[in-house]
Amino acid sequence: MKNVILSIALIGALGLIGCKNEVKKEVENTSEEVSKELAVTDLSFGVRGNCSMCKKTIEKAANGVDGVVEASWDVNKKKIDVSFDGSKTTEMAIHNAIAASGYDTEKVDADSNAYSDLPECCQYDHAMAMNQSGETQSDDHDHHDH
Repeated sequence: MKNVILSIALIGALGLIGCKNEVKKEVENTSEEVSKELAVTDLSFGVRGNCSMCKKTIEKAANGVDGVVEASWDVNKKKIDVSFDGSKTTEMAIHNAIAASGYDTEKVDADSNAYSDLPECCQYDHAMAMNQSGETQSDDHDHHDH
């Protein structure tokens, strides 16, 4: 008699475990979807360049990386703001993509062949300051003249 009761108890317990596992899987899937939404990282770093043509090329290179949500390069600050999904790409992948398009970043020098292929107006000074505050040198000269 005791053996029969134990068997029923074990079967009941196994049934419950099966249900719990199914529920747990649904919860895991939901948390993965939530974590994907929260995985977006905002990042800013310096990128050398000269003009609006540079802006298009730099942004196209960054946006071409799988996982990049948005990229915007500021011609005055020589800085790019990027939002990306950290589960799909990395900061270095974005630096490498921009460098491969011919532009120096704070961490990766431009591909020399890609730089040579840039239009002449886009061939920037490799010593150019990056990630600036946005105040141009002409503003500083105006202050000294007063």
